[in-house]
Amino acid sequence: MKKVLIITYYWPPAGGPGVQRWLNFVKYFKEFGIEPIVYVPENPHYPLIDPSFEAEVPNDIEILKHPVNEPYKFAKLFSKKKTSQISSGIISEKKQSSIEKLLLFIRGNFFIPDARVGWVKPSVNFLKKYLSENSIDTIITTGPPHSLHLIGFQLQKETKLPWIADFRDPWTTIHYHKSLRLTKASEKKHKKLEAEVLQNADLISVTSPTTKKEFQEITQKPIEVITNGYEIREKITPNLDVKFSIAHVGSLLSERNPSVLWNVLSELVSENEKFASDFQLTLAGTISESVVESIKKQGLKDNLRLLGYVSHSEALQMQHNAQVLLLLEIDRPETKAIIPGKLFEYFAAKRPIVALGPNGSDMKQLISETESGQFFNYSEKKKLKSNILQLYSEYKKGALGVNSKNISKYSRRNLTKHMAEVIQKVAR
Repeated sequence: MKKVLIITYYWPPAGGPGVQRWLNFVKYFKEFGIEPIVYVPENPHYPLIDPSFEAEVPNDIEILKHPVNEPYKFAKLFSKKKTSQISSGIISEKKQSSIEKLLLFIRGNFFIPDARVGWVKPSVNFLKKYLSENSIDTIITTGPPHSLHLIGFQLQKETKLPWIADFRDPWTTIHYHKSLRLTKASEKKHKKLEAEVLQNADLISVTSPTTKKEFQEITQKPIEVITNGYEIREKITPNLDVKFSIAHVGSLLSERNPSVLWNVLSELVSENEKFASDFQLTLAGTISESVVESIKKQGLKDNLRLLGYVSHSEALQMQHNAQVLLLLEIDRPETKAIIPGKLFEYFAAKRPIVALGPNGSDMKQLISETESGQFFNYSEKKKLKSNILQLYSEYKKGALGVNSKNISKYSRRNLTKHMAEVIQKVAR
């Protein structure tokens, strides 16, 4: 049994996708010869809370905690709302107030690589003592926040232990990086830290092929693609919505606002009375006000159902109940590498997927490979409209469904097996 120290910021009761990857690895590791010890902040600032995840933490694992000092509680003195939005990743480039510009400038230039950088030094000191008293085979850090990789980098230098850096998202190519109002010096420092992490980790794991390609331009170290996945849950019984529901489960940030889709749906509602009567757009999660306003401006107010944040268990049930599942990514080259974790849960729900994203998106290959739906670029309005009409026609006939294939390799257990094999290669 190989012992691994997993350094993660997001851990139950944190909500959202950031917590699920390593929570699920930890759940299955012992089946594959890995004993996890998890290090998390004692007093974190989580923008989303979901107590339902706490029941999934195994009782037989060791969890280490150490306090973290974060700037968000002080930023709230300026604007509680804007601080919460920035912490959640909701950054508007078009209509930034003076307060938002100030907060973004401070966040981007005084806290590099991110607002949790103050946790690095105390964590290194705390974990050095722990490692001197306990036998560990491998250190693993997962980001974002990417400051956690600096903990792994320092521990590797001082202990000579093997270190795996796991990237759930890219670093300097993430879509909101340019929104942080960085000075040239700050941008240079980000690049330097990114390169140091990538060139010194013994192995790098990423969640998408595009991220692997980007990192291969920076490092010669081995890189493994281990995507996110879905959890097999036998208890979920679909109760299909009576309405022709198109459902999106998860955050819709200011820049993830598909005007072309709202326009297509608006046209269908105005052109077809039966469609207008049957159609329902269901959004669950943190939704930007600008997204809601765009939908209403297209005359879809009566078709819109806003649920706000729902627990993970509720989200899974919604996915199984929806007639159609919606997957959206920002229309930018920087988002080609983003594969939302919900995509894999959508696979498991076995409902037709309609996805929009940029040219070259990694999502397209996955959706094609699994035959789970259709992917569209933002310029493909006619094809998008035709697809939704086809889905609606099948719905009216009572024949709307999908026969997806090749999804089992994306189960959390199979992905954990892959990660365990990687750890066995690296462990001393």
